Amino acid sequence: MNIHMDDILNIFRALADPTRLRIMLLLLKMELAVGELAQILDQSQPRISRHIKILDEAGLAERRKEGSWVFLRPGQAAELQPLRRIFGSEKVVKSEQARTDEAQLSLVRQARAEMAESYFAAHAEEWDAIRSLHVSESEVEQAMHALLQDIELGHLLDIGTGTGRMIELFGANAERVTALDNSPEMLRLTRAKLEKENADDGAMRQIGKKTELKIGDFNQLPLADGSTNSAILHQVLHYAQNPETVISEVSRVLSDDGILVIVDFASHHHEELRRDHAHARLGFSDESMGRWFDLNNIDLVNTRNLDGGELSVKLWMGQKSGLTRLHPDHSENSRHNNEQKRNIA
Repeated sequence: MNIHMDDILNIFRALADPTRLRIMLLLLKMELAVGELAQILDQSQPRISRHIKILDEAGLAERRKEGSWVFLRPGQAAELQPLRRIFGSEKVVKSEQARTDEAQLSLVRQARAEMAESYFAAHAEEWDAIRSLHVSESEVEQAMHALLQDIELGHLLDIGTGTGRMIELFGANAERVTALDNSPEMLRLTRAKLEKENADDGAMRQIGKKTELKIGDFNQLPLADGSTNSAILHQVLHYAQNPETVISEVSRVLSDDGILVIVDFASHHHEELRRDHAHARLGFSDESMGRWFDLNNIDLVNTRNLDGGELSVKLWMGQKSGLTRLHPDHSENSRHNNEQKRNIA
């Protein structure tokens, strides 16, 4: 990599200010909104924004818009890596200013956690009403574990991440994670949950470090072609007006041999879920899911049906056509599908 003298000068100029140094120390600990930085540093948002612009131009920080909020995280400058050692030195970390900022940062974490708890409390009755119609979440999660336990997930895309439960379950088996949601509020909930877990759980701390929260629409995923190795849609697809469009987008961003897991309801007639809970589709049939997979170059390699309530939960796992296939499932559905494929051949 060619590093020009001007680049180095820009970096040192950007760091030649106490406020910008404090901002960098905070961003290396966690992603923060502009308003949160203003709160921690006790400065106005316009002033903080000017400092951020300088750090951004030097490649030390980068901005990410999430609804009406703007979040900051460490930038892509190659020189940031050796600077991390300086920022993490005992002399810097234990300085009076750093300890003061850390105390304010704790208040931000606490505010996020309280916001999450309030949201969950407000929606608990609604979610409990839906959960009462099907098997327990623990059974669904066990079935997902059975499907994914031996698979290296690589770059995992969690579409409609919601409360971040899929990250919690499968993030450790991924090299990196992109958690996508079209709701800034849900992304803030996910962030708060990860940070709350981070306080006591070293494994979650590692997952949080390799997780990127991204706002976006599942009809137009903000990722490059072939940039992910696995994708999960957990109780999300029933919100799609055009599920085939969503599956097409997932296929686009999956690499060859990439894995797709969809967890949703089997076809049902509970019209109240459309009326009261904004479900655009009342579940899915195997025939529809198989057709959408085929149209988008995804082989349906495994299915699971979980009965135990008024609604059946279905798991469909596909692999984008490539050089190899996953080990076949020996369920009746899978044998039937493989038999059909052999007959067609």
